Amino acid sequence: MTTTAPETVTSSETVTSSELLSVVASRELASRRTVFAGIGLPTLATELAHLTVAPQIEVVYESGVCGAHPSHLPETIADAVLISGAEAVLSMPALFGCVLQGGHIDVGFLGAAQIDRWGNLNTSVIGDWENPTVRLPGSGGAVEVMANSREVFVVMRRHNPRSFTAELDFCTTPGPDRALAEGIRPLGAGVTRVITELGILARAGIGEELRLVAVHPGVTVDQVREATGWDLQVAGSVETVPPPTEAELRLLREDVDPGRVYLR
Repeated sequence: MTTTAPETVTSSETVTSSELLSVVASRELASRRTVFAGIGLPTLATELAHLTVAPQIEVVYESGVCGAHPSHLPETIADAVLISGAEAVLSMPALFGCVLQGGHIDVGFLGAAQIDRWGNLNTSVIGDWENPTVRLPGSGGAVEVMANSREVFVVMRRHNPRSFTAELDFCTTPGPDRALAEGIRPLGAGVTRVITELGILARAGIGEELRLVAVHPGVTVDQVREATGWDLQVAGSVETVPPPTEAELRLLREDVDPGRVYLR
């Protein structure tokens, strides 16, 4: 986990939640080569990582675009800006059958409405399936990303007991532990990093629960425990995440997302 930075922001600097999550998530991509990125915060993080800790990173999108070099941020995975300058554009069978199932993705970058202690995700419904409080977009390619990426990072805008829950309202994307219980052997380790507004949760892979390994400045371990819907395990030594640097914020605001497509 990357938790060091060369310079810190000034005390008067205002950092939004989106900026904080994007910067911290981008640091976690150091040394990673291929990333299957979703639209939104994962896109911000991968683009910032390309300018900082991972200049050789190759971004793959669900629309089949591999090695994207967009001139500006895409607004959807089907945005034409992704195609211009891309290394390749593949069909869906080639993308999922060869790239993902072929084990060529280092990190799958996902979001979710709910996550449990094993890294299973819900992006389908909040509440009862037949009469939900909220109906969400669903899986997309997340099941294949979870099963076939070497590891998965999740960015969560909200850290509260409803989002970090002991039992999902619906399991859209099972992690490898749940898949193994059903007799399915996935290729990857599942969720290994969860970046939230309070800190970072991590696990090494199959058989381990997520545990708290780092908090943001001003956040306590007890605050994170109270905001988590299960008895959260805590690392023996919990680090404090360095705040975004002036350089990281400048790149994010002026180079990555000057139009504030996703920054808010």
